[in-house]
Amino acid sequence: MKIGITLPHIGPDVSKENILKIALDAEKEGFDSVWVAERLLWPLRPQTPFAASPDGILPTIYQNVLDPIETLTYLAANTKKITLGTCIADMLFHNPVILARRFATLDIFSQGRAVCGLGIDWSKDEYQASNIPFEHIGERANEFVQILKKIWIDDVVEFKGKYYNIPASKIGPKPVQKPYIPIYLGGSVSNTFTRIAKYADGWLAAVGGPLDSLDKSIKSLKEQTAKENKSPSQTKIVTLTFPWIYERKNKSDDIGQEQSQRCPLSGTIEEIGQDIEKIKDMGVEQIIFAFANICLDKVNETAKLIGKFAK
Repeated sequence: MKIGITLPHIGPDVSKENILKIALDAEKEGFDSVWVAERLLWPLRPQTPFAASPDGILPTIYQNVLDPIETLTYLAANTKKITLGTCIADMLFHNPVILARRFATLDIFSQGRAVCGLGIDWSKDEYQASNIPFEHIGERANEFVQILKKIWIDDVVEFKGKYYNIPASKIGPKPVQKPYIPIYLGGSVSNTFTRIAKYADGWLAAVGGPLDSLDKSIKSLKEQTAKENKSPSQTKIVTLTFPWIYERKNKSDDIGQEQSQRCPLSGTIEEIGQDIEKIKDMGVEQIIFAFANICLDKVNETAKLIGKFAK
């Protein structure tokens, strides 16, 4: 299983020095990829509550977010082999032609190391700021992904859809990767799996609950992929995780009881390692580590410690 890590492009530690150090250390350690996310707004009074927060307010770290593609383009000029991915970019906030050109430019500058991770955002405030209706976003996403592929593949690009239209045109440059830059989609509903099976190359999952739920979702995705007459190997699975490492205060605690209460990917290095091994057995191709309680100078060291369980 491949190993990726997220970069410090969000929150108080944002700086080009921190981002470059983490990326260069990750490349030196032999990690496979680095990843960045996207967030447009930190609404004072959100129309759509943030599900992971008791009061519905986004964590304050999202008040300070670097642009994902510009961040990766900076790294393209300063790294040599590590893969550069978005996890995720909110596709509908962008013009598909412009976004396709930006990813193609990143792929050229990185000599074929870009990964296009996309999703559909949940925030009504961000849709409002982007001047995009909050309705029919799934249908828009279906057209959007098709357009990206056409721009990256076709010599003459033409698209006539319900939401997007492109007159017959030459659109370049084309990316280094052929036939196109890999497209991975985030989300966990059935419509997302249908979209992945029809138009994309893989799923960007996120572990936020029991590992059984991840396993069931992977099986559902494989079933949907089979309906599109695609082999399972044609749909890759990348999983974003948020390891929370801590040591036990009382060594005499009943381990069985603790294990039953432990959240996935939390606890000691060994316990998190057991979870990683389970994720690997599910057929996940790559695991991404996003550390919440590790200081920056320990990120790559920690990733290396728990990453050994993915090998």
